[in-house]
Amino acid sequence: MVLGAAGHAFALDPNASVSKESGPFDLFRLGFKAYREGNKQEAVEAYRYAAEKGHTGSRWALATMYADGDGVVKNDFEAFKIYSEIANQGVEPGSNDTSFFVNALMALAEYYQRGIPSSPIQPDLSQARQLYFQAASAFGDAEAQFRLAKMLLSGEGGEANIKQAKKWLNHARKGGHAGAMGIFGNVIFQEGQTVRGLAYMTAALDICEPRDRDWLQSMQEQAFSLVNEDERRNAITLSANIRKGDD
Repeated sequence: MVLGAAGHAFALDPNASVSKESGPFDLFRLGFKAYREGNKQEAVEAYRYAAEKGHTGSRWALATMYADGDGVVKNDFEAFKIYSEIANQGVEPGSNDTSFFVNALMALAEYYQRGIPSSPIQPDLSQARQLYFQAASAFGDAEAQFRLAKMLLSGEGGEANIKQAKKWLNHARKGGHAGAMGIFGNVIFQEGQTVRGLAYMTAALDICEPRDRDWLQSMQEQAFSLVNEDERRNAITLSANIRKGDD
């Protein structure tokens, strides 16, 4: 029996022509429809039944609802266990489940970075770094490449390696990751490539999401204050070419 956030059992919509004996994809579609309509308790039940039948997308949806406290009581350890099931089952290259698998790897890496209070999951930076490496190398995920690079720069979870960090930042920035572009620029700026480094930071600031603007702007402005006027003008000109992909 599936329990909702209030501890009550829920029945699948009798008008939906879908029951717990239905196929996993039908249950997933019912869960998705229920979620979009705001019937989150029904969505949880449908996803749970589909997950029990091995449907990866339903497992991911259920785990994410637990991670976010969305329609259920927030439970990071429960989310961790379901994400682990996805990661352990693997994925066929190029299959429709690839994105769910990669997202599960990313979620697990985040949990290992910080740990889960009042659970057996303690911070394990080495494991987090390994999971980011898997998502970055095997699947080319730009966010994983960015996070792996940051751990390589700081020496989290293993030895610091600036050369490898630059490689992954380069991959991620070419994939359109503004944060990676900015940090890549900052690294080469500190190595002495002042104009090119400042240009990457400036280009990153122009294309970033609002959530990243403050830290990218602070980094770019600090570098901007350390160069002369000619270097600033050259960097601004070069940043326009970088945004167009001419780098």
